[in-house]
Amino acid sequence: MHNSAIVNTSELIDSAKEVFDIEANSIFKLKDRIDNSFVRAIDIIYASKGKVVVTGMGKSGLIGRKIASTLCSTGTPAVFLHPAESTHGDSGIISRNDVVIAISNSGETQELLNLLPLILRFGVPLIGITGKINSTLAHKSDVVLDISVEREACPLNKAPTASTTVTLAMGDAIAVCLLKKRGFSYDDFLLYHPSGSLGKGILYKVDELMIKGEMLPVISQNVSFSDAIKLVSEKRLGTVLLVDDNSKLTGVLTDGDIRRAVIKHPDVRNLKVKDVMTYNPKTIDINDLCAKALSIMEKYSITSLAVVDDNNCPIGLLHIHDLLRAGVV
Repeated sequence: MHNSAIVNTSELIDSAKEVFDIEANSIFKLKDRIDNSFVRAIDIIYASKGKVVVTGMGKSGLIGRKIASTLCSTGTPAVFLHPAESTHGDSGIISRNDVVIAISNSGETQELLNLLPLILRFGVPLIGITGKINSTLAHKSDVVLDISVEREACPLNKAPTASTTVTLAMGDAIAVCLLKKRGFSYDDFLLYHPSGSLGKGILYKVDELMIKGEMLPVISQNVSFSDAIKLVSEKRLGTVLLVDDNSKLTGVLTDGDIRRAVIKHPDVRNLKVKDVMTYNPKTIDINDLCAKALSIMEKYSITSLAVVDDNNCPIGLLHIHDLLRAGVV
């Protein structure tokens, strides 16, 4: 049994702030160690035709799992290999096209060192992430990334705290740099997160949910304001798409445009729709993901987007209600 220390509220708050200070300072000092070794590590992973195998014991292993997960979600295939299990058959996960990232703050973790002969036998590049640049792991690695810290946030300077935070930050830096080097896009990210915050409809394309054919509300910009209102009412979509004599999209008339027109023009009988329509409306490509359409709608506070072809002729209309029904929102 441990004797409970009497710690007041002020001391607890100060202790928490000290942890933040120690870990934040450790990360800031890590910035000065991002050099050509880091760039070489990125180049090795980028050039690899296989996957990244991340390994580490204990707390380093837990951080390693997160690093592998982050790599996967940002376009770099990765798996975690438990070093203690590796000598009981799990090392078969390593192929000759892979890259291994081995994590050990001391660089002398025995279970990890036991794995090194197997890695050398496969002849795959080894990136060592360690706090001891003169350790066995460092000497055996092709590239060494220094994650040393002056002290742990633990008052006993024993429990991995600052060192694991710095390791996690290093892993994030690797993942983000690879993401940028690969040109990993917003759409790519969505494809890797089909069950994320955007819901089950995240992979729908515009073509799958848009209104088209006879339901598409298209009318000439030269018709009367009254005729346009009739079409808005008939289609019940809150908007119509307006085209010129060449069937090219020139604008839209929305419920909001109608209200503003009635307020501005007490007598609307002689109005043409082109006098009150919204010009140059926001559009979306038929092959874009609906999640992108949702982002545009949210950015501009609109409820629908015109879908146009290469000649800027309307071929569809994507409405917020269709996104709601599909679970994109």
